[in-house]
Parts: sequence; C-alpha cells; structure tokens
Amino acid sequence: MAKRPLLLLTGILCDRTVWRHQITDLADIADPIVPDYRHCVTLPAMAAEALDYAPETFAVAGHSMGARVALEMFRLAPERITHIALLDTSVTPVAPGEPEKRQASLDAVREGGMEVLVRNWLPPMVWYAYHDDASIMEPMREMVRSMSPEIYAGQINAMLTRPEEASLLPKIACPALVLCGRHDAWRTPAQHEEWAYDIPGVVFEIVEECGHMAPFEKPAPVTAALRRWLAR
Repeated sequence: MAKRPLLLLTGILCDRTVWRHQITDLADIADPIVPDYRHCVTLPAMAAEALDYAPETFAVAGHSMGARVALEMFRLAPERITHIALLDTSVTPVAPGEPEKRQASLDAVREGGMEVLVRNWLPPMVWYAYHDDASIMEPMREMVRSMSPEIYAGQINAMLTRPEEASLLPKIACPALVLCGRHDAWRTPAQHEEWAYDIPGVVFEIVEECGHMAPFEKPAPVTAALRRWLAR
C-alpha cells in the first residue's frame, strides 16, 4: 500500500524536533514532510510556503501556530487536503493586551538573546512534571536556542496579523482531529472544546500527563491518535 504524504507543521520557536517521534513512528504508513517556513512573517505566507513542499494531495497535522498554518492551507487549497489535524492550538482572534505582551517578550529577547526564552517561555509550555527530565527538556532547549530574535519577531508578526479562521471550521469535510494535552497551560482542553466541535465529524482527543508540546512530551499516545486519524 502506498504511503500517505503527511505534512507536519511546526509552531513558534519549533522545528522538526517537536515531531521527531512521529517522523519515525509513522513512517510505515506515511511519508512525513516538515516544511521550513521560518523566514516567513505571516500565516498566509507560511501556508503558501508549506504548499510548495506538498504533493498534489496530502494529510496535514499542525502543532500550535502550525495548526493555524494548516487552516490557512485549507483556505488556500481545500481540495488538496485529505486529512487535517490541529494540535494544541486555538482559532481565537488577537486578544486585548496580546500585542503588548508579545512585544514585551520580543524586547526582552532582543536585549538578552534566546536564552531569555529558554528560561521564561519554554518551561510553561511543558507539563511541570517533566521539568527535571533531561530527555524532554534538553532537546526542547536546544531547539529554542537554534532560533534567532529575527525568526521570533517574524513569528510574532504572523500571530499578531493572523486572519480570522473560526469560519473555516464548518467547511472542513475531510477527516479531522483536534488534540491537546490535559495540562496545556496555554490553551486548556476546555478552550479547545469551545471550537473543536464546529468541525463536522471531528474526533477530539485529550492526552493525559501532557502539556503544550504534546507530540514530544507524550509521543506514543499522540502517534496512536494520528495513526487512527490517518486510517479514517
């Protein structure tokens, strides 16, 4: 049986590290592709770049900001997407006070470098029980250190200029999965549930003992959920 092309989309300050386990563990049924759109500064540009990586039809799974990129891909080319999965994300518009908070974070990085984000941004993204687990935290730290203030600035711009996406959800007709960590402090399971069921026929799954970085924190249940989704 031919393998299904599978685009794995990354979020803010993330690269293929966050999908490391799925790249390997889904290789028997999928051909994983991780687009690199770190030079892009808007979500539509990231989506267009990701589409350039993709074959004619494909499945797409996005994590965090990457899920918003997946929705922009759906806006641009819905006929090319056979399956869509949205992990640890949101479809809300820019909130009051969000621009100021993101700008303050960027200013701190420009002054103190990426180590500021390693210390302050990364730990809340991972369930506290794993903070002393070097096998989880060290690859995450190295991933953040590999980025730059310029990349971070572009990603902040992408989030602050994000298009409205909630209206896309009822139009999704392909097999859809929404998944989040039980202890995702950035977007809780209840916040995911507010919009997940706007997608017709969606499967909504919660991964236990897991924070925001679900594909890396709890790879086995995330991979199993993706495997079930691809089989639909």
